[in-house]
Amino acid sequence: MTDSRIVYSPIGVIRSEHTIAANTPIQPVYAKGCKGRAEIIDAYSEGLSDLEGFSHIYLIYHFNQSREVKLTVKPFLQDVDRGIFSTRAPYRPNPIGLSVVELVKIEGTVLYFDGADILDGTPLLDIKPYTAKFDLHEVKTNGWQDEVDEKTAQHRGKRGYSP
Repeated sequence: MTDSRIVYSPIGVIRSEHTIAANTPIQPVYAKGCKGRAEIIDAYSEGLSDLEGFSHIYLIYHFNQSREVKLTVKPFLQDVDRGIFSTRAPYRPNPIGLSVVELVKIEGTVLYFDGADILDGTPLLDIKPYTAKFDLHEVKTNGWQDEVDEKTAQHRGKRGYSP
């Protein structure tokens, strides 16, 4: 494989109350009540048209504080090494993050959302609507995550955070 460069420019920045990764809830499901906002660059404001009709959106962002690449990690749900691609850990060859959050409102070029599991100042690469018509699937298996009980997942996922 040849070394090809792919360059993205942020469309905005994500703002949240989270400034320390170790104190940030892991995954939006554990960040219920954590409010955040996406401040979109004015040049992209027209692209926000019709988004207000969706209750949830995908935020695709750059893990700008992730400097290290690891092909195996201990995910927050377990103390067992797992392949990076079977986790959502930030130590990826391409540090791209993805969160499904609840869209609360849009004011001009600012999107307010609930479920902020993202550090303040994170560059936003893209927004996509979440829709049950395309995205909702009946999940049959969850890989190694099926081994983790919900109480443990809730405790580890919140990292002690309470809104």
